[in-house]
Amino acid sequence: MPDTTSLPSPEVRDALAAGRPVVALESTIIAHGLPRPRNLAVAEELEELVRSGGAVPATVAVLDGRPHVGLVKDQLERVAQDESVRKLGHRDLAPAIAAGASGATTVSATAFLAAQAGIRVFATGGLGGVHRGWTETQDESADLALLARTRITVVCAGVKSILDVPATLQRLETLGVSILGYGTERFPGFYLTSSGEPVDWTVRTPEEVAAVMRAQDALGGPESALIVANPVPEAEQLDPALHDRVLAEALTECRERGIGGQAVTPFLLDQLMRGTGGASLEANLAAVRGNVRLAARIAVARTAAR
Repeated sequence: MPDTTSLPSPEVRDALAAGRPVVALESTIIAHGLPRPRNLAVAEELEELVRSGGAVPATVAVLDGRPHVGLVKDQLERVAQDESVRKLGHRDLAPAIAAGASGATTVSATAFLAAQAGIRVFATGGLGGVHRGWTETQDESADLALLARTRITVVCAGVKSILDVPATLQRLETLGVSILGYGTERFPGFYLTSSGEPVDWTVRTPEEVAAVMRAQDALGGPESALIVANPVPEAEQLDPALHDRVLAEALTECRERGIGGQAVTPFLLDQLMRGTGGASLEANLAAVRGNVRLAARIAVARTAAR
Protein backbone atom coordinates (compact mmCIF):
# COMPACT_ATOMS: atom_id res chain seq x y z
CA MET A 1 0.00 0.00 0.00
CA PRO A 2 1.44 3.44 -0.90
CA ASP A 3 2.33 5.76 1.95
CA THR A 4 0.03 8.79 1.70
CA THR A 5 1.38 10.54 4.80
CA SER A 6 2.32 14.14 4.07
CA LEU A 7 5.97 14.94 4.72
CA PRO A 8 6.36 18.40 6.26
CA SER A 9 9.81 19.89 5.88
CA PRO A 10 11.70 20.08 9.21
CA GLU A 11 11.07 23.84 9.35
CA VAL A 12 7.32 23.46 8.75
CA ARG A 13 7.04 20.54 11.16
CA ASP A 14 8.73 22.51 13.94
CA ALA A 15 6.63 25.61 13.27
CA LEU A 16 3.36 23.68 13.39
CA ALA A 17 4.39 21.89 16.57
CA ALA A 18 5.26 25.20 18.21
CA GLY A 19 2.09 26.95 17.01
CA ARG A 20 3.98 29.46 14.87
CA PRO A 21 2.37 30.99 11.75
CA VAL A 22 2.67 29.01 8.52
CA VAL A 23 1.48 29.95 5.00
CA ALA A 24 0.89 27.32 2.32
CA LEU A 25 1.92 28.07 -1.27
CA GLU A 26 0.93 26.18 -4.42
CA SER A 27 3.57 24.83 -6.80
CA THR A 28 1.74 24.89 -10.14
CA ILE A 29 2.82 28.48 -10.72
CA ILE A 30 6.42 27.28 -10.36
CA ALA A 31 6.24 24.24 -12.63
CA HIS A 32 3.68 25.35 -15.21
CA GLY A 33 2.91 29.04 -14.81
CA LEU A 34 6.22 30.76 -15.51
CA PRO A 35 9.12 30.40 -17.95
CA ARG A 36 12.40 28.90 -16.78
CA PRO A 37 14.60 30.05 -15.06
CA ARG A 38 12.39 32.88 -13.80
CA ASN A 39 10.06 30.37 -12.16
CA LEU A 40 12.65 29.35 -9.57
CA ALA A 41 13.52 32.97 -8.78
CA VAL A 42 9.83 33.75 -8.22
CA ALA A 43 9.37 30.64 -6.05
CA GLU A 44 12.26 31.73 -3.84
CA GLU A 45 10.96 35.31 -3.78
CA LEU A 46 7.50 34.22 -2.62
CA GLU A 47 8.94 32.10 0.18
CA GLU A 48 11.09 35.06 1.27
CA LEU A 49 8.02 37.32 1.32
CA VAL A 50 6.38 34.89 3.75
CA ARG A 51 9.46 34.87 5.96
CA SER A 52 9.76 38.65 5.94
CA GLY A 53 6.15 38.79 7.06
CA GLY A 54 6.94 36.72 10.13
CA ALA A 55 5.63 33.34 8.97
CA VAL A 56 7.05 30.06 7.65
CA PRO A 57 6.45 29.17 3.97
CA ALA A 58 5.12 25.73 3.08
CA THR A 59 5.26 25.19 -0.67
CA VAL A 60 3.29 22.03 -1.48
CA ALA A 61 4.10 19.36 -4.09
CA VAL A 62 4.11 15.60 -4.65
CA LEU A 63 7.54 14.04 -5.22
CA ASP A 64 8.00 10.38 -6.12
CA GLY A 65 4.54 9.54 -4.83
CA ARG A 66 4.87 11.35 -1.50
CA PRO A 67 3.02 14.58 -0.64
CA HIS A 68 5.37 17.25 0.69
CA VAL A 69 4.18 20.24 2.70
CA GLY A 70 7.16 22.58 2.65
CA LEU A 71 10.06 22.03 0.28
CA VAL A 72 13.75 22.23 1.01
CA LYS A 73 16.05 23.90 -1.53
CA ASP A 74 16.79 20.93 -3.77
CA GLN A 75 13.11 19.93 -3.86
CA LEU A 76 12.05 23.44 -4.87
CA GLU A 77 14.69 23.40 -7.61
CA ARG A 78 13.41 20.05 -8.84
CA VAL A 79 9.84 21.30 -9.15
CA ALA A 80 11.08 24.34 -11.07
CA GLN A 81 13.49 22.54 -13.39
CA ASP A 82 12.14 19.03 -14.03
CA GLU A 83 9.96 19.11 -17.15
CA SER A 84 8.38 15.75 -16.26
CA VAL A 85 6.65 17.21 -13.17
CA ARG A 86 2.92 16.89 -13.75
CA LYS A 87 0.05 19.21 -12.83
CA LEU A 88 -2.01 17.71 -9.99
CA GLY A 89 -5.47 18.69 -8.87
CA HIS A 90 -7.12 17.10 -5.84
CA ARG A 91 -8.56 14.26 -7.93
CA ASP A 92 -5.07 13.41 -9.24
CA LEU A 93 -3.46 12.90 -5.84
CA ALA A 94 -4.40 9.25 -5.34
CA PRO A 95 -3.30 8.12 -8.83
CA ALA A 96 -0.06 10.10 -8.51
CA ILE A 97 0.73 8.59 -5.13
CA ALA A 98 -0.06 5.05 -6.31
CA ALA A 99 2.13 5.51 -9.40
CA GLY A 100 5.01 7.10 -7.50
CA ALA A 101 4.67 10.17 -9.71
CA SER A 102 5.82 13.73 -9.12
CA GLY A 103 3.60 16.73 -9.60
CA ALA A 104 2.99 20.38 -8.82
CA THR A 105 -0.22 21.05 -6.92
CA THR A 106 -3.08 23.28 -8.05
CA VAL A 107 -5.33 25.25 -5.69
CA SER A 108 -7.53 22.25 -4.88
CA ALA A 109 -4.65 19.85 -4.19
CA THR A 110 -2.67 22.44 -2.23
CA ALA A 111 -5.65 23.39 -0.06
CA PHE A 112 -6.39 19.73 0.67
CA LEU A 113 -2.83 18.76 1.63
CA ALA A 114 -2.19 21.96 3.59
CA ALA A 115 -5.37 21.55 5.61
CA GLN A 116 -4.48 17.92 6.33
CA ALA A 117 -1.16 19.11 7.73
CA GLY A 118 -2.91 21.61 10.01
CA ILE A 119 -2.15 24.79 8.04
CA ARG A 120 -4.96 27.37 8.05
CA VAL A 121 -3.71 30.05 5.63
CA PHE A 122 -2.96 29.60 1.93
CA ALA A 123 -1.88 32.23 -0.62
CA THR A 124 -2.40 31.90 -4.36
CA GLY A 125 -3.00 34.07 -7.42
CA GLY A 126 -6.55 33.47 -8.60
CA LEU A 127 -9.06 30.70 -8.04
CA GLY A 128 -10.67 28.53 -10.66
CA GLY A 129 -14.40 28.86 -11.12
CA VAL A 130 -17.37 28.49 -13.43
CA HIS A 131 -16.37 28.71 -17.09
CA ARG A 132 -18.10 30.87 -19.66
CA GLY A 133 -20.74 28.89 -21.51
CA TRP A 134 -21.36 26.69 -18.47
CA THR A 135 -24.94 25.97 -19.53
CA GLU A 136 -23.57 24.11 -22.56
CA THR A 137 -20.33 22.66 -21.21
CA GLN A 138 -21.01 22.16 -17.47
CA ASP A 139 -17.35 23.11 -17.03
CA GLU A 140 -16.50 24.14 -13.46
CA SER A 141 -13.21 24.12 -11.60
CA ALA A 142 -12.66 21.48 -8.93
CA ASP A 143 -11.45 24.32 -6.68
CA LEU A 144 -15.00 25.28 -5.75
CA ALA A 145 -16.29 21.95 -4.46
CA LEU A 146 -13.02 21.26 -2.61
CA LEU A 147 -13.13 24.64 -0.85
CA ALA A 148 -16.72 23.92 0.21
CA ARG A 149 -15.43 21.08 2.40
CA THR A 150 -11.97 22.26 3.46
CA ARG A 151 -11.36 24.57 6.43
CA ILE A 152 -8.64 26.85 5.15
CA THR A 153 -8.36 30.59 4.51
CA VAL A 154 -7.40 31.32 0.91
CA VAL A 155 -5.94 34.73 0.05
CA CYS A 156 -6.42 35.35 -3.67
CA ALA A 157 -7.04 38.10 -6.24
CA GLY A 158 -10.47 36.72 -7.06
CA VAL A 159 -11.01 34.23 -9.86
CA LYS A 160 -9.35 34.26 -13.25
CA SER A 161 -10.97 36.92 -15.43
CA ILE A 162 -11.38 34.47 -18.31
CA LEU A 163 -14.14 32.80 -16.26
CA ASP A 164 -17.78 33.68 -15.65
CA VAL A 165 -17.29 35.75 -12.49
CA PRO A 166 -20.98 36.33 -11.57
CA ALA A 167 -21.74 32.62 -12.00
CA THR A 168 -18.70 31.69 -9.91
CA LEU A 169 -19.80 33.98 -7.08
CA GLN A 170 -23.29 32.47 -7.22
CA ARG A 171 -21.81 28.98 -7.10
CA LEU A 172 -19.67 29.86 -4.08
CA GLU A 173 -22.76 31.22 -2.33
CA THR A 174 -24.64 27.98 -3.06
CA LEU A 175 -21.72 25.97 -1.69
CA GLY A 176 -21.62 28.06 1.49
CA VAL A 177 -18.13 29.45 1.01
CA SER A 178 -17.71 32.85 2.70
CA ILE A 179 -15.98 35.71 0.85
CA LEU A 180 -14.32 38.76 2.40
CA GLY A 181 -13.26 41.69 0.28
CA TYR A 182 -9.98 42.97 1.68
CA GLY A 183 -10.16 46.75 1.65
CA THR A 184 -12.68 46.63 -1.17
CA GLU A 185 -16.43 46.41 -1.71
CA ARG A 186 -15.93 44.93 -5.19
CA PHE A 187 -14.75 41.42 -5.99
CA PRO A 188 -11.29 41.61 -7.60
CA GLY A 189 -10.82 40.67 -11.25
CA PHE A 190 -7.49 38.82 -10.96
CA TYR A 191 -5.51 40.90 -13.49
CA LEU A 192 -7.86 43.81 -12.70
CA THR A 193 -8.47 45.60 -9.42
CA SER A 194 -12.22 45.08 -9.76
CA SER A 195 -14.49 42.68 -11.61
CA GLY A 196 -17.39 45.06 -11.03
CA GLU A 197 -19.21 42.49 -8.88
CA PRO A 198 -20.01 43.41 -5.25
CA VAL A 199 -18.92 41.52 -2.14
CA ASP A 200 -21.17 41.24 0.91
CA TRP A 201 -18.46 41.66 3.54
CA THR A 202 -15.43 43.95 3.66
CA VAL A 203 -12.53 43.76 6.11
CA ARG A 204 -9.57 46.10 6.36
CA THR A 205 -7.02 44.48 8.68
CA PRO A 206 -5.45 41.03 9.15
CA GLU A 207 -6.87 41.05 12.67
CA GLU A 208 -10.40 41.29 11.27
CA VAL A 209 -9.74 38.28 9.05
CA ALA A 210 -8.38 36.35 12.04
CA ALA A 211 -11.55 37.24 13.98
CA VAL A 212 -13.70 35.76 11.19
CA MET A 213 -11.57 32.60 11.27
CA ARG A 214 -12.12 32.29 15.01
CA ALA A 215 -15.86 32.77 14.54
CA GLN A 216 -15.86 30.01 11.90
CA ASP A 217 -14.22 27.64 14.37
CA ALA A 218 -16.57 28.61 17.20
CA LEU A 219 -19.66 28.07 15.05
CA GLY A 220 -18.62 24.62 13.88
CA GLY A 221 -20.75 23.21 11.09
CA PRO A 222 -19.50 22.48 7.57
CA GLU A 223 -15.73 22.61 7.18
CA SER A 224 -15.82 25.21 4.42
CA ALA A 225 -13.07 27.61 3.39
CA LEU A 226 -12.86 31.36 3.84
CA ILE A 227 -11.88 33.37 0.77
CA VAL A 228 -10.06 36.66 1.30
CA ALA A 229 -10.34 38.54 -2.00
CA ASN A 230 -7.37 40.90 -2.17
CA PRO A 231 -7.29 43.19 -5.24
CA VAL A 232 -4.12 43.92 -7.17
CA PRO A 233 -3.23 47.63 -6.72
CA GLU A 234 -4.56 49.86 -9.51
CA ALA A 235 -1.03 50.95 -10.41
CA GLU A 236 -0.07 47.31 -11.06
CA GLN A 237 -3.24 46.03 -12.74
CA LEU A 238 -3.47 45.18 -16.41
CA ASP A 239 -4.88 48.03 -18.48
CA PRO A 240 -8.65 47.28 -18.41
CA ALA A 241 -9.26 48.30 -22.04
CA LEU A 242 -6.36 46.15 -23.26
CA HIS A 243 -7.56 43.25 -21.10
CA ASP A 244 -11.11 43.39 -22.47
CA ARG A 245 -10.00 43.67 -26.09
CA VAL A 246 -7.49 40.82 -25.98
CA LEU A 247 -9.82 38.55 -24.01
CA ALA A 248 -12.68 39.14 -26.47
CA GLU A 249 -10.38 38.27 -29.38
CA ALA A 250 -9.12 35.16 -27.57
CA LEU A 251 -12.66 33.96 -26.79
CA THR A 252 -13.65 34.39 -30.44
CA GLU A 253 -10.61 32.42 -31.62
CA CYS A 254 -11.31 29.74 -29.03
CA ARG A 255 -14.84 29.23 -30.40
CA GLU A 256 -13.71 29.31 -34.03
CA ARG A 257 -11.04 26.68 -33.40
CA GLY A 258 -13.38 24.46 -31.39
CA ILE A 259 -11.15 24.43 -28.32
CA GLY A 260 -12.96 23.00 -25.30
CA GLY A 261 -12.60 21.26 -21.93
CA GLN A 262 -9.31 21.52 -20.07
CA ALA A 263 -7.63 23.10 -23.09
CA VAL A 264 -9.66 26.33 -22.79
CA THR A 265 -7.94 27.87 -19.75
CA PRO A 266 -4.30 27.44 -20.87
CA PHE A 267 -5.23 28.64 -24.37
CA LEU A 268 -6.91 31.82 -23.11
CA LEU A 269 -4.15 32.59 -20.62
CA ASP A 270 -1.51 32.12 -23.31
CA GLN A 271 -3.43 34.39 -25.68
CA LEU A 272 -3.70 37.04 -22.97
CA MET A 273 0.02 36.92 -22.32
CA ARG A 274 0.85 37.16 -26.03
CA GLY A 275 -1.76 39.80 -26.77
CA THR A 276 -0.65 42.04 -23.90
CA GLY A 277 3.06 41.68 -24.56
CA GLY A 278 3.59 39.90 -21.24
CA ALA A 279 1.76 42.54 -19.20
CA SER A 280 -0.82 39.99 -18.01
CA LEU A 281 1.97 37.88 -16.50
CA GLU A 282 3.37 40.89 -14.63
CA ALA A 283 -0.10 41.75 -13.28
CA ASN A 284 -0.49 38.12 -12.20
CA LEU A 285 2.80 38.22 -10.32
CA ALA A 286 1.92 41.54 -8.70
CA ALA A 287 -1.30 39.98 -7.45
CA VAL A 288 0.49 36.89 -6.13
CA ARG A 289 3.08 38.97 -4.28
CA GLY A 290 0.36 41.04 -2.62
CA ASN A 291 -1.57 37.93 -1.64
CA VAL A 292 1.51 36.27 -0.14
CA ARG A 293 2.32 39.37 1.93
CA LEU A 294 -1.25 39.58 3.21
CA ALA A 295 -1.44 35.85 3.96
CA ALA A 296 1.66 36.11 6.15
CA ARG A 297 0.10 39.00 8.08
CA ILE A 298 -3.13 37.04 8.55
CA ALA A 299 -1.26 33.95 9.77
CA VAL A 300 0.68 36.10 12.26
CA ALA A 301 -2.51 37.83 13.45
CA ARG A 302 -4.24 34.50 14.00
CA THR A 303 -1.30 33.11 15.96
CA ALA A 304 -1.08 36.27 18.09
CA ALA A 305 -4.79 36.08 18.91
CA ARG A 306 -4.43 32.47 20.00
